[in-house]
Amino acid sequence: MEFMPGATAVGIVYNDGVVLAAEKRLAYRGFITTKKTKKIFKISKGVGAACAGLVADMQELIREVTSIIRLKELREGTPTPVHSVAKLTSILLFQNRLYPYITQIMIGGYVGKPEIYSLDPLGSLIKDTYIALGSGTEVAMGVLESQYREGMGEEEAKKLVVDSIKAAVGRDAASGDGVDMLVIDRDGTREYSYSF
Repeated sequence: MEFMPGATAVGIVYNDGVVLAAEKRLAYRGFITTKKTKKIFKISKGVGAACAGLVADMQELIREVTSIIRLKELREGTPTPVHSVAKLTSILLFQNRLYPYITQIMIGGYVGKPEIYSLDPLGSLIKDTYIALGSGTEVAMGVLESQYREGMGEEEAKKLVVDSIKAAVGRDAASGDGVDMLVIDRDGTREYSYSF
């Protein structure tokens, strides 16, 4: 799409959890509008999201998902599984298909087990072990496919995510200015930020 802004987001499953990350640049039609955009979101204690696309659309969609999940967890008193959060997001995307949210989203987390899902603007839902989204997908995916392996530890997974986004930033002018990262495991969610 001509008006689709650039971005790169990456997520992987490691042996004890999930790493979700996105670079910080907001570029639109060749202009860098800001270098501090946050494209990762905590949805619940055990679930988060990383996005690429229009920032306003991703913020609005995640705000709606987060509100619904918080009300559900308050009512039921139990954490919502990652798949249920991803399915809810898929339904919201699909019901707006005539005027779609211009965003790609990955939902990941640890509720009993580590899981990660990829969603497109029309709500397609795909489970995977590693995902790259946005305009830097091809380069980031090349790094992920060559270096990802099952049973990785947390530090190794974090390094792989940063390396894949750095590779994408080197080839995609619409991506850059560092990485925001969520690490989600059985102990909860931790947030990290890297500049480069």
